[in-house]
Amino acid sequence: MGREFSTVGVVGLGTMGAGIVEVFARNGIDVVAVEISAPALERGRATLKGSTDRAVAKGKLAEADRDALHERVHFAVGLDALHSVDLVIEAVPEHLDLKQRIFAELDRVCRPETILATNTSSLSVTEISVATSRPNQVIGIHFFNPAPVMKLVEVVRTVVTAPEVVADVEALCARLGKVDVTINDRAGFIANALLFGYLNHAVGMFESHYATREDIDAAMKLGCGLPMGPLALMDLIGLDTAYEILDTMYRRGGRDRRHAPVPLLKQMVTAGLLGRKSGRGFYTYERPGSPVVVPDEATPLATDGALADGARAIAKVGVVGSGTMATGIIEVFAKAGYEVVSVTRGMEKSAKVCEAVKTSLNKGVVRGKLAEADRDAALGRISWSATLDHLADVDLVVEAVVEELSVKKALFASLDEICKPGVVLATTTSSLPVIDVAMATQRPADVVGLHFFNPAPVMPLVEVVRTIRTSPEATATARAVCAALGKTGVVCGDRSGFIVNALLFPYLNDAVKMLEASYSTADDIDHAMKLGCGYPMGPFELLDVVGLDVSLAIQRELYLELREPGFAPAPLLEHLVTAGYLGRKTRRGFRDHSHR
Repeated sequence: MGREFSTVGVVGLGTMGAGIVEVFARNGIDVVAVEISAPALERGRATLKGSTDRAVAKGKLAEADRDALHERVHFAVGLDALHSVDLVIEAVPEHLDLKQRIFAELDRVCRPETILATNTSSLSVTEISVATSRPNQVIGIHFFNPAPVMKLVEVVRTVVTAPEVVADVEALCARLGKVDVTINDRAGFIANALLFGYLNHAVGMFESHYATREDIDAAMKLGCGLPMGPLALMDLIGLDTAYEILDTMYRRGGRDRRHAPVPLLKQMVTAGLLGRKSGRGFYTYERPGSPVVVPDEATPLATDGALADGARAIAKVGVVGSGTMATGIIEVFAKAGYEVVSVTRGMEKSAKVCEAVKTSLNKGVVRGKLAEADRDAALGRISWSATLDHLADVDLVVEAVVEELSVKKALFASLDEICKPGVVLATTTSSLPVIDVAMATQRPADVVGLHFFNPAPVMPLVEVVRTIRTSPEATATARAVCAALGKTGVVCGDRSGFIVNALLFPYLNDAVKMLEASYSTADDIDHAMKLGCGYPMGPFELLDVVGLDVSLAIQRELYLELREPGFAPAPLLEHLVTAGYLGRKTRRGFRDHSHR
């Protein structure tokens, strides 16, 4: 029979600490909430009151339950008030010396059987525990912000944490209605170890002017379904907090360069640009603490009309290719009112593409998303051809053929001869250098990347890739076309992976390395990212859907271009691909899908 926790102490009543107090008090547990001074205590009390009042206003908490919750909380200044609690959770700022001092004091004040827990997200629980005479009763209980809402808790055991302490804390998490993942004491644990490498990489992209803050954030929200873009998330976390976590992970986690904080981060912290809490970070906010973004000098100007910035008028579009991507792109352009010339290698392929487009449009009608008249009009705008010569009078060509450089270069050389001057030539490549394709023509200034996401009719994002030879007019034209299609176009340079794949796949690769090191299970890692970070899918779910072979190929491209040791494909990923375990398409990847 595990121990029953009737009274819990919480040290530190910032956003996190106050949230943890609320979680315990909501679940019928008495809480002693402690701060260092009377003003800090009052701020903590106000934070708790504000949170519970909002819950009442939203109908998520009854007034009587709120009042009962507050009655369970006893506020006090100083650690001596914790002399008789069963468990203490410390939630003070992420400084090791501060936490060690608090734990030494708790060791003196608390009863010998009291469990001492830290909510640290990056520091070593082991190093904190050695400040006490009871390291076997010290454990990490890492809640996620906002604690009353987020379902995940990382339970962090050190090499000396007693098994019964771990079991008692796991049972407590279940009582609180949380999902716990139990792991060993390692830099960043699961969620932060995977999240902060990605966030730091995004800051590096912004620092190097590879893409704007708005485009980086839009790309990850629309391309991956994430709840927030990485730079907006950094502002929410606090740039000072993010810097401390990255710096700790770099020093404790094998000095992986990708965890070395990007220099811009230190500069912004030094300048007091800490994110939402200071009113200014990557974005500018209405006031300190406000979530409302207001325009600043870096906010892009809203362009009036489709032909802003020298964009060229586009009426007729050629689409070359006969695969899923080409079919989707034809549908997108035809529905948006463009005349479309579809070119395939042979009339048999044209007939197949035509049938696929019709089927997709009919589905739209059946689901009530498209009127019959609009379907007929869209089909009426498409002409079908098996020869590139029919592209002589189009204004834009979108190439969606096989991902082989030699094939694309040969095609672009032909388009160069056939198409009239001023035509924008676009490639949908997701992995090849656009400049290589552009240089197969005599007009590299007119060549851009237009990377649609699959399925093209559904996915709202298009990456507009400009090479060092692409003209501003061609980029502006591509962006205006995206807007006319009802898509969000994000502009970036011609680097491997563009924005989305360059940020997504190293994170997936890191998850594979974590599994490979037997640090955690695929299920727990997926839980951590879905419940702790709000991701729509865990990394292993996503890898099985994308295909392990596709993921490996993208990761190899990123590694070859950037030569960053941390980007080297995880050996486990290579072994699974070699073994033919490619994910859902072969019914076996990281998980067995044969019974599904």
